Amino acid sequence: MSPRPFVILHTDRPEAALAVLKETHPDLAVQACDSYAALPGMIERVAAEVVYSIRFDGTPRYPRQALTESPTVKWVSIGGSGTDHLGPWDPKRLTVTNSAGVAAGMLAEYALGAMLSFSLDLRGFERRQQARLWGGGGRVEPIEGKTVLIVGLGKTGTAIANRAQTMGMRTLGIRARPKPMPCLDEVHGPDALLALIGRADFIVCCVPLLPSTRGLLGKAAFAAMKPSAVLIDISRGGVVEEAALLEALDGKRIKGAALDVFATEPLPADHPFWGYDNVAITPHCAAVYDGWDVKSVRMFADNLARYRSGEPLENVVNPERGY
Repeated sequence: MSPRPFVILHTDRPEAALAVLKETHPDLAVQACDSYAALPGMIERVAAEVVYSIRFDGTPRYPRQALTESPTVKWVSIGGSGTDHLGPWDPKRLTVTNSAGVAAGMLAEYALGAMLSFSLDLRGFERRQQARLWGGGGRVEPIEGKTVLIVGLGKTGTAIANRAQTMGMRTLGIRARPKPMPCLDEVHGPDALLALIGRADFIVCCVPLLPSTRGLLGKAAFAAMKPSAVLIDISRGGVVEEAALLEALDGKRIKGAALDVFATEPLPADHPFWGYDNVAITPHCAAVYDGWDVKSVRMFADNLARYRSGEPLENVVNPERGY
């Protein structure tokens, strides 16, 4: 570890990131890289020790090997919360941190907005408006008194639980290491998923993608849901089995879904999801808000001060747990 490491800012918005580092660490050698293709060569050329990296170009070509196998890179700071795109790494040789919490509030608002959209039938009213229909009545339902099951109780899941509780909802949660939490009425371990899922009016999925969570919500989970249940997926593509979700939608075994993540991104134009009136699709943007990137870089800058002084880093990710 060097007190003056060479730092690469790997982001598609380098100007804002460079401004933050110039303000907070003006003595450091910092270089920006705004492409996937150029990163391996830059790491080798400058012998980078620290890389702050954001996944930004929407392709599967993320240069993970350049980061995980470089002989000089000792610390990779991921600009978001998920690290599955970085893949496995040796924690004895490489430290990986994330920016968990940088978008927890925004993701919680997305989840709450999705719940309100379905309970108020906003998509149905939009279709009626487009058809210029007034008659026939309409129906709205409160979310107060409804039950939400939050699968994954990290910073995002906790933020969702806090907001749901404020709205008068009953909150159930699942975490790998269950413990009582003030914002949850009940907290259980992963083995309780199928028992809890049938009690939920809304299921919010916000776990990382790991071998243990891939396909977590599959046929058995959808079979256990209420016909009135709504799935909200803000985790990672692969946690929800898309084929099982399609079967549930076709069989009217659930009310609908709000999906921000998919197994293949961008979502192909011919994917069946596009054709469902009761599926809300957003392009993996639930965590994107004005200023998130600057907030993320400032978290990195704070951690960089710890790194330079030899203090423990915050948000260190265990590659086996994914958080």
